[in-house]
Amino acid sequence: MVSPPETKYYPCAVHQGEDDLDRLVDIVVSQSTMSRADCYGVIISLTKAIGESLAAGRIVKIDNLGTFQITLQGLPADSPADLGKSSIKSAKIIYKPSRNLKQVVKQLSYKRIR
Repeated sequence: MVSPPETKYYPCAVHQGEDDLDRLVDIVVSQSTMSRADCYGVIISLTKAIGESLAAGRIVKIDNLGTFQITLQGLPADSPADLGKSSIKSAKIIYKPSRNLKQVVKQLSYKRIR
């Protein structure tokens, strides 16, 4: 006779809401001499600049934030000459956090929630 599988429990992160662009701007403005409009402008311009750099085939490294790069998933070909746009199934942006952000995660404290 086969016994039923044993139930296992795993830890999981419980999120306490979401911070959007407005909230991030409020945080930055409170810690700097920038106006809200200037802060919005910088963040929007930064995201556009990252996109343009990625589109140009460059890796984007922002020291305290991390690294962004494009990766492709595709179909195999028998020779390099057979590779083309039709070989590409998808493109994704890979984000690797900086050492500073990794340190934030290492310093988190955890508690059990029922």
